[in-house]
Amino acid sequence: MDSVLAARLARQRQRQRYRQRATTTGIGPRFRRDGGERLAFCSNDYLGLAGDPRLAEALTEGARRFGTGGGASHLVCGHSEAHERLESRLAELTGCSRALLFSSGYQANLGVISTLLGRRDVALHDRLNHASLLDATRLAGARLERFAHRDADDCGQRLATLAANRRTLVVSDGVFSMDGDVADLDDLAVQCERHRAWLMVDDAHGLGVLGDEGGGTRQAQGIAPCRIAVTVGTLGKALGTQGAFVAGSETLIDALIQFSRPYIYTTSLSPALAWATLTSLDIVRGEPERRSHLASLIAKFRREAAGLRELDLHLMPSPTPIQPLVVGPSWGRAPGEGRASERGGNEAAALALAAALQDAGTWCSAIRPPTVPEGTSRLRFTLSAAHTHDDLDRLLSVLFDAARRLSSGGPSA
Repeated sequence: MDSVLAARLARQRQRQRYRQRATTTGIGPRFRRDGGERLAFCSNDYLGLAGDPRLAEALTEGARRFGTGGGASHLVCGHSEAHERLESRLAELTGCSRALLFSSGYQANLGVISTLLGRRDVALHDRLNHASLLDATRLAGARLERFAHRDADDCGQRLATLAANRRTLVVSDGVFSMDGDVADLDDLAVQCERHRAWLMVDDAHGLGVLGDEGGGTRQAQGIAPCRIAVTVGTLGKALGTQGAFVAGSETLIDALIQFSRPYIYTTSLSPALAWATLTSLDIVRGEPERRSHLASLIAKFRREAAGLRELDLHLMPSPTPIQPLVVGPSWGRAPGEGRASERGGNEAAALALAAALQDAGTWCSAIRPPTVPEGTSRLRFTLSAAHTHDDLDRLLSVLFDAARRLSSGGPSA
């Protein structure tokens, strides 16, 4: 076994796709790693709540009241008052009748799709959907189809070709995790209504960030909750804790309780974390200035980073805290070298830029295939309400300096 795995690992290194964990201390966006402080721009803690002392206090209170672990699955004796209150508040946030907690977004997506679809059914996905949604479809045994990214017309055309006697679920991210762009939910809902399909939206990266009250992509776009059959959200991004949930109708949630294996056969989410998340929701609703500050950071980053295009670094069109900077095919090549695609892709160039930023005390990870398509390796900058404008100025200064030096073949540090 080891020899087979070692060969796979060697190929991963050769292709510049070997991944390594970084051990950190401290509270974001300032971490200590590798012996020095790093100002991080790669966390999904969009509202800066993961380090908020009010959540720590609520977590401590929750542990005292309910213990640290659920102790059993929800259907045995692991469903506490903390879970019940949180599910009610999450339903309110999303405008749905009910919500159901899961231990992770991956489990939530698997739980929904495996409950709704079987071997004769179809899941029609946006081409850039999160891996957990694709894996859930395959594990459910359903037929996996795709439509062009953010193209509701293509979605409708594909729906029209499917057999009328098949159950069909149209699946889309709300905010796309690697590109930072946003689905047009009204157009998708229209196609689903026209072709009698169900619509499922994974709003992991929109919840808490978008909408006047942090209700996510649906709220920001003014879509009635009843037009989306299934909404999935996570607690470990903008809400600053951990876990996930599914929101929808009374019937949907009852069906998940009865038939969703990832829900039935998993120990419940820590009740202390559930209790802390109630405080997160209070902050999300009661402190809209966090979203306003975040919006100002996004606007400033996009305005000032646009000049990187001259160095063959391309900022993708994203209105969200996710700001991907794609490394172009000629970036960083020395005189006489071929294009990046001729040198084995742009993975090495993205890694070099990420390393230069780290050497300068900032941190943004390089994202490479298979997480993103071939030839689109990037630095995925994520902004947080915990960042200041001075933090952003520091990042931009370091980024432009490193990009100029590396693009001209200079030293990386």
